[in-house]
Amino acid sequence: ASRAILLILICWKTRKKVNIAQPINNHDFMKRHLILAALFAIGATNLNAASPKKTAPEKKGVETINRATAEAHIGFLACDELEGREAGWKGGRIAGNYIISCLKQMGLQPLFDDYVQPFEVCHAERQVKNKRWQVHPDSIAALKKTVHQKLDLRNILAKIEGKTPNEIVVIGAHYDHLGYDPTLEGDQIYNGADDNASGVAAVLQVARAFLATGEQPERTVIFAFWDGEEKGLLGSRYFTMTYPELKKIKGYLNYDMIGRNNNEEQPKGVVYFYTAAHPAFGDWLKKDIEDYRLQLEPDYRAWDNPVGGSDNGSFAKEGIPIIWYHTNGHPDYHLPGDEAAKINWNKTVDITKASFLAMWKLANEKKY
Repeated sequence: ASRAILLILICWKTRKKVNIAQPINNHDFMKRHLILAALFAIGATNLNAASPKKTAPEKKGVETINRATAEAHIGFLACDELEGREAGWKGGRIAGNYIISCLKQMGLQPLFDDYVQPFEVCHAERQVKNKRWQVHPDSIAALKKTVHQKLDLRNILAKIEGKTPNEIVVIGAHYDHLGYDPTLEGDQIYNGADDNASGVAAVLQVARAFLATGEQPERTVIFAFWDGEEKGLLGSRYFTMTYPELKKIKGYLNYDMIGRNNNEEQPKGVVYFYTAAHPAFGDWLKKDIEDYRLQLEPDYRAWDNPVGGSDNGSFAKEGIPIIWYHTNGHPDYHLPGDEAAKINWNKTVDITKASFLAMWKLANEKKY
């Protein structure tokens, strides 16, 4: 368009009066031809600018979420070589390192100076019955006065900075599982493909989808991978106890087991927990299923105070609105049979797409 305007200005500046009764010489003909060509170029430019329909940024994100990526992440995290990813053990450490490498490859910033948020947990000596792992500093101090067990755990945390620095949303999944039991006959490894490699894969895909939109979200988005969930929500509890900007968090989205069928006759089933005081969360999923033709049949469960079940509880107890995707129990729950070969890949991918769309709204909607 700028070149066309320049041509018109040149032609206009060098114009001369032409008697229309006289034949047009070649010089005048060329000038008129240039002006007409320039005008046509302007019209064509404007037409082209108006004709393409701009793709919504969230649609660009959805298009990056796929089965191959889900298979890659879950396949690695649930492989036998990771020995069940028990918190504080070698397999759990390798799983955390894998997640960090994925975040670095995507170019996501760490939440703090490093992707790792280290913390310690303690437990009474193993012969003491009915005791739990403790993460609160007062409880740890009391245990350290006696014979006790200790583990060094790690949350993995990354972020995308938002335009509004005083508002934050969090999406998370625990990456630990139950480890292995050498006294079991037969399969001794609790692979945890559904619980919760499926959730970790979803957080990683959603992170990539946010980057693919090409737009900075309104709110800062924290991508969290919790350690020690199987030992008592330890990682998410530590985060909510210590994060200095907790009051800025406007919503938390959780995954815990999104890859299996509770009922094989209902392969599209997913339980959708959310804070009842925010009915928009339910409306979002209904609309996104329709708009994107997602093959999901949700069981909508609005919950006044969703403090149980998974890491969502750590946030709900702080008054933070939550969304939690869960495909319910199955015969391999907390058993060695929870393996990648049994994942319902189509459902896992569609839940990931739906949750990215929900997270996009959590990060950008003015009110919900």
